[in-house]
Amino acid sequence: MSDHSTHDHGHGDHGHHGHDSGSHGTMKDYTIGFILSVILTAIPFWLVMAKVLPPGTTGIVLLAFAGVQVVVHMIYFLHMTSKAEHGWTLMSTIFTVIVLVIMLAGSIWVMYHMNANMMPGMEVDAVHGAHDMP
Repeated sequence: MSDHSTHDHGHGDHGHHGHDSGSHGTMKDYTIGFILSVILTAIPFWLVMAKVLPPGTTGIVLLAFAGVQVVVHMIYFLHMTSKAEHGWTLMSTIFTVIVLVIMLAGSIWVMYHMNANMMPGMEVDAVHGAHDMP
């Protein structure tokens, strides 16, 4: 005969573990997130205002800094880690980002190559024949 009182399977101790470290941020987390956000905003601002890099390179660097800042906000302010909600929040966010990247990259690729995929003679008419119409 087993004694069930010594084998509490966690059914009756809801809330006795304190706060879940993955769901609530500490003041230290918010401070680190704020400092990183300020740095990740100030550096691109300086790059644009001082015209340190060529425009194309500056755009790529700005996108990289923006991506890093999104990750910082997700971790330090939204508390989206692999421990929060058993990782489902992070996994759904990763899936959303992947779908978004595929859709945006595909749309940009289609628009960029649209001219090459047009019917023969259409670009000739657009360049040479448009102003000759009565």
